[in-house]
Amino acid sequence: MAIVDVFDINKNVVGRIELSDAVFNADVKEYLIHEAVKVQLANRRAGTVSVKNRSAVSGSGKKPFKQKGTGGARQGCKRAPQYPGGGVAFGPRPKNYNLRMNKKARRAALCSALTLLFRDNKLTIMNNLDLDSISTKGFVHVLSNFNLAKALVIADAGKNLELSARNVKNVKLLKPEALTIFDLMKFQNLMVTQDAVFKMEGVLRS
Repeated sequence: MAIVDVFDINKNVVGRIELSDAVFNADVKEYLIHEAVKVQLANRRAGTVSVKNRSAVSGSGKKPFKQKGTGGARQGCKRAPQYPGGGVAFGPRPKNYNLRMNKKARRAALCSALTLLFRDNKLTIMNNLDLDSISTKGFVHVLSNFNLAKALVIADAGKNLELSARNVKNVKLLKPEALTIFDLMKFQNLMVTQDAVFKMEGVLRS
């Protein structure tokens, strides 16, 4: 098991923590990372786009003119797609884009992503992120201490931290149980509290 430093908000080393090999030093399975990201993005799609076809457009079903004798092409009704205000032919309809991935594969994908961040020295572990007051400037200063311009922050956020972080560009704050593979791959820098590490390991090793 790897042993890493634990920092305070001023970048002082205040302790050390032992990381689980099952979570932070696992076999990296890139195909599972790809599959998990694909599933997450697909499940975000609402699939509610829709247009009216000729059966849904209001209007008469009567023939606009008689079948023969006009010299023009025969027509069925004014709700047909070729008429202004008629139904749309072959338009989009509501669709379910949801994909599924089994729990074991999802956990393996998360462990693979966390392992990549750890091996690339993109993981910063904090003793806590308790701020004395609501201050966006103060939170940005904490990030600048670690040279993090873009980061995913995992912590059981109190009100001060939550309100201080919500308007910071290129920073996202999540609770440990809300960790997603897409966010890990998007931000590429992970700042996580010591308590959050224990929670993540408890879930991903079970």
